[in-house]
Amino acid sequence: MPRFATTLFRRGREQRFGLDDWLKAKAGAFTFGGSTYPYPVLGVPSRDAESIEHDYRGYIYGAFKSSAVVFAVMLARLLLFTEARFVFQRLERGRPTELFGTQELAILENPWPGGTTGDLLARMEQDVSLSGNFYAVRTGDRLRRLRPDWVQIILTAPPEEAVTVDIAGYAYAPGGNFNDQTRVRVYAPDEVVHWAPIPDPDAMYRGMSWLTPVIREVMADKAATEHKARFFANAATPTFAVTFGEHVDEAQFREFVEEFRRQHTGTENAYKTLFLAGGADITVLGSDLKQLDFKLTQGAGETRIAAAGGVPPIIVGLSEGLASATYSNYGMARRKFGDHWARPMWRSAAAALSQVVNVPPGARLWYDDRDISFLREDLGDAAQIMATRSGAIRTLVDAGFTADSAVAAVEGDDLTLLQHSGLFSVQLQQPGTSAATDDRDDDQAESAEG
Repeated sequence: MPRFATTLFRRGREQRFGLDDWLKAKAGAFTFGGSTYPYPVLGVPSRDAESIEHDYRGYIYGAFKSSAVVFAVMLARLLLFTEARFVFQRLERGRPTELFGTQELAILENPWPGGTTGDLLARMEQDVSLSGNFYAVRTGDRLRRLRPDWVQIILTAPPEEAVTVDIAGYAYAPGGNFNDQTRVRVYAPDEVVHWAPIPDPDAMYRGMSWLTPVIREVMADKAATEHKARFFANAATPTFAVTFGEHVDEAQFREFVEEFRRQHTGTENAYKTLFLAGGADITVLGSDLKQLDFKLTQGAGETRIAAAGGVPPIIVGLSEGLASATYSNYGMARRKFGDHWARPMWRSAAAALSQVVNVPPGARLWYDDRDISFLREDLGDAAQIMATRSGAIRTLVDAGFTADSAVAAVEGDDLTLLQHSGLFSVQLQQPGTSAATDDRDDDQAESAEG
């Protein structure tokens, strides 16, 4: 087995701790540099370890793959989130300026063989939605995603000691089986991309899925869908109660029930006329879908699920959103989706990914959303903004500021970037200045020649 080593820093000195040392550690903890670090043993996290909640598979199969509403909301998030590109942004005097790219961005443009930035962002969004956390490590010129429910966060102290607690490292066990310690890999904090945009209030470093607060809504929506399916499976009719007189014996009763189900259940038997023998009486117990008002019942739950996911219902195409679907409402919903969800998420993702990218000095890893058609403003608004900016630049240039500095000030919304040329408009020249004297001398010379 190859020796795996990870670098940890303590009191300014670099020390190395190998996997061989790890495997020889005592159950529940290992000692390094004079300090003891807790570790989850036999797949059971100790009280000092923050582990991902064991609901990742439950959210996959119980929500994403079985709830149309959850799938639609996550798909809307994914389609927008994967459209961005990563770039570097230069910082001057504490303010962001131009965007630029270098070869260092190649790891994000091709994170793995055949992968693109969109593929990376898709995995990041899915893992965060289903578990609240995304993990990845860089190995050479590629990124490797770590399945979130197979990762354990190792802390330097019990979580309740928030003043001194810190991350000592990340343990990854393929398959989630920490019993086989020969397959456990340990990474230092600076080796792992850990993206958790929604912090879990019950943990220091772990994230929380947006599905957690609305899991009851998801269950209720699935129950309502199942109710509708059963309604149609039972001939799309209400529930009946059939009673008989005392002269019907058990054999006759069972025969009647079997024949009734054969002739009057299933959508192929919908709306057939019921013919009952003497002594049988039928009573309607249930209501139809119209009386139950399923559209109102499910619509409210769908809206709450969409709200938790940060997606306006009109974007997803849910019933309550379509009820108010107009061009102006869609435009406002689109801007809210971009401003209140997409851009904060891109900003947070860029900060997490900067862990494995060599960011140039005086710059930061950022995102470029200029080519995303979904976020483009209406043509009228874009033309009005362009006209306003052009007018501002013209005014500044007429006032004597250099053209380049005027453009930079307007684009950066920072008037401190303006640089004056030292030239002023004619209306600002005082009488008797050199310009006025030169004009007078020219007039006198022309008169003498005449």
